[in-house]
Amino acid sequence: MSETATPSGKTPVDFWFDPLCPWAWMTSRWVLEVEKVRNIEVNWHIMSLAVLNEDRLDELPESYRDMLVTKAWQPVRVVTAAWQKHGADVLGPLYTALGTRIHNNGEGPTRAAVEGALADVGLPADLIEYAEQHDFEFDAELRASHKEGIEKVGQDVGTPVIAVPGPDGEQIAFFGPVVTPAPKGEEAARLWDGALAVASVPGFYEIKRTRTKGPDFSNL
Repeated sequence: MSETATPSGKTPVDFWFDPLCPWAWMTSRWVLEVEKVRNIEVNWHIMSLAVLNEDRLDELPESYRDMLVTKAWQPVRVVTAAWQKHGADVLGPLYTALGTRIHNNGEGPTRAAVEGALADVGLPADLIEYAEQHDFEFDAELRASHKEGIEKVGQDVGTPVIAVPGPDGEQIAFFGPVVTPAPKGEEAARLWDGALAVASVPGFYEIKRTRTKGPDFSNL
């Protein structure tokens, strides 16, 4: 790990998320747990599953394609608008509020859930109007943030993307880890240390096994 640090003296960790993805949500709660046991500071960024898949919709299963078309754009547009109008500091709290409602509480990516999340963090209620803004005012900013994250790992992955300083000062980025339930305490720290270890090896690309269970939000 590089000695590169934030003004607080902590190692910066950049995390790209789409609020719709339950696996990114699980990983984000793990990273926040790592913040408690390792000297890191998480910086939140937006990426979009809708943007990632917009040119290959015909190749996707019908249910996933319908989800991307009908549900994926609205939350990420609202989060992007909040970021652009109120600064990057709102991303973490708003993501937590959205994820809690969408995933933990089972509300799904509904208008009511997004409206509730905005209220939870004290953001203006009229940000919800960006959800259905098809000629989206901040589309360029959304796509630029998405591109910044996805170009670090490649087009054949999704969300989340995590980037950390490497030994030479350049960022090391990886997709995932995909984990359920989100580890706590020293278990979270061990997974973090292991992820950094494998990601730091030149030429390392992938470890994977078949998922046998869905996201478990019971300990969040």
